[in-house]
Amino acid sequence: MALQPWYKVVYPREDLREGKPLDASELAVHLDQVRDGRANPDYQDPARFFSKTYLTKSLLAVSAEAVRRLCGITTETSAVFNMTTQFGGGKTHALTLLCHLARAGHEAKGWAGVNTILEKAGVTEVPKAAVGVFVGTEFDSITGRGGANGTPLRKTPWGELAWQISGEAGFRAVAEHDQKGVAPAGEVIRSFLPKDRPCLVLMDELMNYISRNRKSGLAAQLYSFLQNLSEEARAQDRMVLVVSIPASELEMNAEDQADYDRFKKLLDRLGKAVIMAAETETAEILRRRLFEWEGLTKDAQKTIAAFAEWCVEHRTQIPGWFPVDDARNAFRATYPFHPVVLSVFERKWQQLPRFQRTRGILRLLALWVSKAYAEGFKGAHRDPLIGLGTAPLDEPFFRTAVFEQLGEAKLEGAVTTDICGKRDSHADRLDAAATEDIRKARLHRKVASTIFFESNGGQLRAEATVPEIRLAVSEPNLDIGHVETVLETLGQTCYYLSVERNRYRFSTTENLIKRFSDRRASIADAAIDERARAEIQKVFAKYEGIERVFFPEKSSAIPDRPALVLAVLAPEHSMEDEGATTALAKSMTWECGKSGRTFKSAIIWSVAESSQTLREEVRKALAWEAIDAEKDELHIEESQKRQLDEHVRRSARDVKEAVWRSYKFVLLLGKDNELRKVDLGLVNSSQAATLVEVILKRLREDGDIEKSISPNFLVRKWPGFKEWSTKAVRDAFYASPEFARLLGADAVKETIARGVSEGLLAYVGKRPDGRYEPFVFERELRMEEVEISDDVFILTAEEAKKRIEPPTLTTLTISPQDAYVRCGGHVAFQARGADQHGRPMAVPDLVWSAMGGVIDEKGGFWAGEEEGKYQVEATAGGLTARTTVTITKEEAPPPPPPPPPPREAKTMRWTGDVPAQKWMNFYTKVLAKFATSGGLKLTVSFEITPEGGLPSHRVEETKATLRELGLDDDVQVGW
Repeated sequence: MALQPWYKVVYPREDLREGKPLDASELAVHLDQVRDGRANPDYQDPARFFSKTYLTKSLLAVSAEAVRRLCGITTETSAVFNMTTQFGGGKTHALTLLCHLARAGHEAKGWAGVNTILEKAGVTEVPKAAVGVFVGTEFDSITGRGGANGTPLRKTPWGELAWQISGEAGFRAVAEHDQKGVAPAGEVIRSFLPKDRPCLVLMDELMNYISRNRKSGLAAQLYSFLQNLSEEARAQDRMVLVVSIPASELEMNAEDQADYDRFKKLLDRLGKAVIMAAETETAEILRRRLFEWEGLTKDAQKTIAAFAEWCVEHRTQIPGWFPVDDARNAFRATYPFHPVVLSVFERKWQQLPRFQRTRGILRLLALWVSKAYAEGFKGAHRDPLIGLGTAPLDEPFFRTAVFEQLGEAKLEGAVTTDICGKRDSHADRLDAAATEDIRKARLHRKVASTIFFESNGGQLRAEATVPEIRLAVSEPNLDIGHVETVLETLGQTCYYLSVERNRYRFSTTENLIKRFSDRRASIADAAIDERARAEIQKVFAKYEGIERVFFPEKSSAIPDRPALVLAVLAPEHSMEDEGATTALAKSMTWECGKSGRTFKSAIIWSVAESSQTLREEVRKALAWEAIDAEKDELHIEESQKRQLDEHVRRSARDVKEAVWRSYKFVLLLGKDNELRKVDLGLVNSSQAATLVEVILKRLREDGDIEKSISPNFLVRKWPGFKEWSTKAVRDAFYASPEFARLLGADAVKETIARGVSEGLLAYVGKRPDGRYEPFVFERELRMEEVEISDDVFILTAEEAKKRIEPPTLTTLTISPQDAYVRCGGHVAFQARGADQHGRPMAVPDLVWSAMGGVIDEKGGFWAGEEEGKYQVEATAGGLTARTTVTITKEEAPPPPPPPPPPREAKTMRWTGDVPAQKWMNFYTKVLAKFATSGGLKLTVSFEITPEGGLPSHRVEETKATLRELGLDDDVQVGW
């Protein structure tokens, strides 16, 4: 079950709930106002004052001892007390408590805590005493007090105290001393002290009076009076003198400090020094002053248990000073505050000269509780505890109160820039853009606020450690790992946050991030473009087998030759505008200058996904390098110099990786004669030494590029004519998308050499008379011997064998078949032979034989007189051919005419439409075989009607290209 938010468990006092927290002066006790009835009801009304007062050990001890002394008990009691606590540490509160007790006497017994005091003092009731109060900040010795209201005019501390203690009679005892400004001796002091009751003298803020009256001599007289008064108090059985000297040490000059030391030594010698520090009891004081406190409820105990268990579970990740084994009591003692909220003031802020321990904390937390309560009930937050990170630093009044304690108002810029208080404060902005868990927890703001308090705004170089931050902001249901994530983000974003060795500190000094932000904004676009292109060329390092062309804008920049070319488009031509970028690549693939491109397949395009990431990383790198170049002039601290070195190295690395990540797309000609896109996916520099290697590896995996090819591939792709020039073979791999691209043209030589050696191909040179010389087949051919030329060819094995095997008679036929002849008539037979390749050849040693007549050696047959069907045979080379002859007395039918010889076409024509994307295939497979034999006449008719029409410059370019080719430029244009 979720923990209840603190504001639903414990209620702040009414003024805080209504958003009206008292200001600092109202939170401070004014003893002189209590004396004359002008104080705030919380202080003026004794019962109300005691109900909101928590009796700390120190307060209980001093009040009990004072009561014992007023009762006349002199054993284990002191008559003089010197309040030596730090400014704002609860001294005046103690004086007020004693004032109320002494004035009320036995009537005080019903007030909260009085019985505890009596029990500690070992008495049954508080004696009513004469009370004299002197407050140095209120008493003016020039104008004096009284005179106009029927009371005597009093111009000295002793005159005022004598009047308060014993009235007109008491003042008469010191009237002359008052008039002359001379301190009374002990005997005079004794004369105005009451004889019938105890006496309590309370003196506060003496340093203020001393500083103002030093030149008049009253400061020196006050020293004498305080000495005499102390001696007299020690001599009395029922008198107590309680003195508070300090002002803020920051407000003292050298003379003040000398007087302070003199008065303190006096009081330390004659009295008892009292330290009013509350320490662990501060929480109880605050709870009574800020809340309608009725103790811990079940929901509060549940929250306490959950946080205590979290601390035990993560004991190795939080500070060693935190009492993990007693965590439950630690949270119980401070609820609804997180223990760190109060401990940070004790651990770190009390070192600050202006810090007021009790009053200062009370003022801050009153504003804090009021704002947090209001925001909680508005539904903004559901924090189970009031933690350091929840401080309302966005509230101007709260920030002012904080800065008063820090003594440094210059921190306003640091807080509002990096934490909160402005619309675009870094921590708030980061929370808004963070993941859901971090955003809901307001973790960036909480961590930043914690760092601010733990490092006390950078005063005295206090720092916040990671364990301290974890303890302050983590909750039972929050992933502790988020803290490190947030710290990293803040360290990369904030302008006044210093980070060194996992220690964090806010200060008034701009950090490297601020300098970086300012410098980053001044980097020129031209410098970014120049650096980006230089970094791209580094990543696309030289690689064997492929030529690189960087940032072409015109097709003429890319060579048109049978070799692989990697064309790297400039980053501004990215796939963000895929249509325009593809169109640009396509136009340069199809054209080379003003001519059409022959080797379209040779071009591989590398295209960036976007230019923005790369440009931004380059901008960062240039900014860091600019700061590094000026680090001596900027007077950067040594720790920041170390950080700067790391930023420079990291930014250079980030630029390199940005190039790798950006150039993830490849364009190349597909089998459909259109550009095809290949997505390389997520690539980085760990995959290879150069991005060229990654691209080639992927294209080899896809079968678009080959290091070598099999001779059988050439046999399968044979274009249809008997001889194929080695130059045409090589060119086909870079011109036709039907062929895989070769990483190196030498692969063609290796394939031809291997094909010849394996008997799959023949390598021949063709002389002008048509003879083949050399003719290499079925023997070893070294790659170095292969020449790529229009005059050197390869033949298939079948064609090669026809050129080298001796003819062997494999076929023997006789014509005519089934002849007719009249008795005694004549018919001539012919025998034809063919070799193993079906080529005609002479028939040697032919032997004829026949039945039914006589046949000579030339195949002439004379029929006999007997009718019938007879067999004729021809024998040669072990082969026998047979036919029949029919002899008849009737007229023989004419013999069938001999079969006509194969016809040879005189001409061949074709007319049809060829799709543009099949033009290369049409030329390679249909026309190329006739291109070298002569007699090829090509008539071209084309018509271009694109959508949107043709711009006039395209028409002129076409005419110019036709003229370059020696063709008629009479282009018919329709407007």
